[in-house]
Amino acid sequence: MKLAVTTSSLEGYGLNRIFKFIKETGFDGIELVLSKKDFDTQNAQYVNELCKQYNLPILAIQALEKSKPKQIQEAVDLAITIGCRVIIVKPPKIFDFKYSQWLKEEVPKIREKESISIALENAPDETILGFIPAHAMNSMNDLKNFRHACLNTAFVASKKDNIIDMLLKMKKYLVHVHLTNMRKNNTGALPQNGSLPIESFLSKLKQEDYKGCVSIDVNPKYLHVSQDNEMQKLLIEAKEFCLKYM
Repeated sequence: MKLAVTTSSLEGYGLNRIFKFIKETGFDGIELVLSKKDFDTQNAQYVNELCKQYNLPILAIQALEKSKPKQIQEAVDLAITIGCRVIIVKPPKIFDFKYSQWLKEEVPKIREKESISIALENAPDETILGFIPAHAMNSMNDLKNFRHACLNTAFVASKKDNIIDMLLKMKKYLVHVHLTNMRKNNTGALPQNGSLPIESFLSKLKQEDYKGCVSIDVNPKYLHVSQDNEMQKLLIEAKEFCLKYM
């Protein structure tokens, strides 16, 4: 198992400083979250320069949140250029039938052609008008049928599912984990600060001999972003907490 931090967890800092902080706090690598607001995240040459400068690999790329086929292909091209083999995609909106069909039909072809993993992340418990699911392809069967899955622990819990049960049911398809906790029913808390049994989840990952990456993926407010010393202290605490059980 490798332990990474998503760049979105440190949103507000430039990409150079994010690399610097993650290197100084001793993580294995970075999950690069593509952002329309930060052109640096989509610049392969610049990302490569930072990887070499800080001797830190990109362990996964998270595609734009509201991607279409064009954006997924751009993420694939970026991944190939910088030597990353895992891409995380968000599930489509419930009425985006064309994109849903494209994901089901074309992603397997891209995987085979490029020898790259494109994994579908589970979505949180969100609805439209209080009863229509906000996302398509968000059931356990959908994740299994997609063949490559990324589990977000807090999103699992937001649907009142057990994170360890979900891990055991999805272990055959699991290629990536977004590790995040719940605080007062809010997602995005640090692994060590919340109500979910993250300790048991990490121990079970180890017991099941999970070979993928675990990315700490949290809301920047819980990291006290902008308060550099406090932020780094919390990152180190999160790393040590995870390593204790991994």
